[in-house]
Amino acid sequence: MNDSTFIGTSNRGFAQQAQEELRRLLGPSVKFEWLAPGEVFAFTSQFERGDTIDRILAQEPVFLRHMQPVDAEQSWDGTFDQTIHHIREMLALAGTSLKQMDIAVQARKAEGEALANLSLPSVRSSIDEMLATVYEANPVSREADLILSLYFTEAKLYFGLSRPQDNLSDWSGGAIRFRKEEGQVSRAKFKLLEAEHTFGLDLSQYRAALDIGAAPGGWTSLLLERGLRVTAVDPAKLDATLLRHPQLMYFQKKADEVSFAANAFDLLVCDMSWSHRQMAKLVRGLLGALQPGGTAIITVKLMHKKAFQTIREVVSDLAPELELQQAKQLFHNREELTLFLMKQG
Repeated sequence: MNDSTFIGTSNRGFAQQAQEELRRLLGPSVKFEWLAPGEVFAFTSQFERGDTIDRILAQEPVFLRHMQPVDAEQSWDGTFDQTIHHIREMLALAGTSLKQMDIAVQARKAEGEALANLSLPSVRSSIDEMLATVYEANPVSREADLILSLYFTEAKLYFGLSRPQDNLSDWSGGAIRFRKEEGQVSRAKFKLLEAEHTFGLDLSQYRAALDIGAAPGGWTSLLLERGLRVTAVDPAKLDATLLRHPQLMYFQKKADEVSFAANAFDLLVCDMSWSHRQMAKLVRGLLGALQPGGTAIITVKLMHKKAFQTIREVVSDLAPELELQQAKQLFHNREELTLFLMKQG
């Protein structure tokens, strides 16, 4: 049995939780080495690469945002020419035919003075040219057949070639970037956009949504853009630009002060800054309005150093009406994570 090495990435401050999940999936023999404390680490599994990936994908971790298989490690002196030379050698050793394949180059670096002058865009540009001229590949930025991953520390270069699905995310380091739009109500919109992508949902397929704790309206605005009828509830004010929308009904009240007809909604969303158990209590009080088979997307504020306990408590508080489909700390989450649940019949 051959060991395999990966680079794991979590949200800053949650790497220990990601490592705990990996121990559960891969066994206590898994070894860790910090690359960027609290966020990025190398981990070595006792299982070969394919088996390790299968074990992780079969029960996707909540806090591991991204993983990069490592095919080769190389000491380097930090110079650009040596960087390109090493990458050329690593591609040759990989022995994989790249002809006519769409390849995305993703390069990241740790912090440190020795890395300050390393230009990642220049590295990517040079490798793209190499891929096109030497390997007859098609350099792309999205929707690649393979991802060529590079991670630089002050002493080492880590190289990996993998399918996008083997990285947990096809974004570099799992950092999903959305472009801020003119007139955007709030950056909270990015959380719901990322949840839609991560959980494999299509929000436009829903009919009517209940947004609990809606103000200032970031999630409401996205749901309206997707064509849903939205009922927003919050004692605080919604952004004035939303109030004239014909598909919006707004109750400037607390969530425990409103009630709705049974099965009125097929989607319930909640992105509140309340404690997790208070949030669960408010959501539970309105579950009668969510139809059987309906979806709930809920942000959960995490208790300090009690992340797994927080998840268990919220899931327990919402059971049996809501059944957890997936929990994930998204890139746009901070001291929180996002749950995707479904209403049971």
